[in-house]
Amino acid sequence: MGEAEPPQASAFRARWAEQIAELTGQGSRRRPSRRSAPITVERIVATAFAIVEREGFDALTMRRIAAALDTGPASLYAHVRSKAELDDLLIGELRAAVALPEPDPGSWREQITDVCAQLRDQYLRYPGIARASLAVVPANPKTLRVNEAMLAILLAAGVPPQRAAWAIDALSLYVSAYSLEASLVAQSTRDSTAPWLLGQDELVEQLRMLPVAMFPHVVRYARELTAGRGHERFDFTIALMLDGLERDEPRARRAGDPGARGKPDKPSRRDERH
Repeated sequence: MGEAEPPQASAFRARWAEQIAELTGQGSRRRPSRRSAPITVERIVATAFAIVEREGFDALTMRRIAAALDTGPASLYAHVRSKAELDDLLIGELRAAVALPEPDPGSWREQITDVCAQLRDQYLRYPGIARASLAVVPANPKTLRVNEAMLAILLAAGVPPQRAAWAIDALSLYVSAYSLEASLVAQSTRDSTAPWLLGQDELVEQLRMLPVAMFPHVVRYARELTAGRGHERFDFTIALMLDGLERDEPRARRAGDPGARGKPDKPSRRDERH
């Protein structure tokens, strides 16, 4: 006889199957409870979003949610096993709101950029929630649907599978980090006790006070180092990463990149445009 399956593995598989059934519209409708306001996954997630929107992600705990729902933490764990699972559910809900295009090789850059911008805007709705996307491994279909769409876009554009997979990881990490930093800056701006937050002009003046002999480039290019309005830096970085996919593809083929094997030596449609 084989070893008995750990009970947590069985519970995880059941939960995973339930999420897939809900995603495909095959899940059975839950019978309404006799209680006027039953504790459900949907209520827990909605309450969590409300707390993050008002108080920031750092304030979100299972105990805080339980208090908001006028119940005990133990009752939440019957629906959400851990804070990590809750974080994944929250990110999944935000990612579910992203509109995903049909892959078009002729506009792959615009499509990837738009998906990244939508993710950024979803994260910025809730202060600090981008931290959740950095802290958990995707474990629900709503989270993975964006990865699926981005992978389809890059593959349709001729990017080798391994490079496409790593590019998605790098892009996702950057979107999360950028969104988290933007949330922290916005939160600090609202805090009158944070005098270290300075405008660009003041930052430039402080950098120009540095000893020129020690920091010649920082002093000379202080304005450039502190430049950028709105999401200009975000757009620049996403474009830079996509440029790298185009420029490195021929070199990857020459170097024998496993992800590039089987690709023709003639220029691709993306190469011909450059």
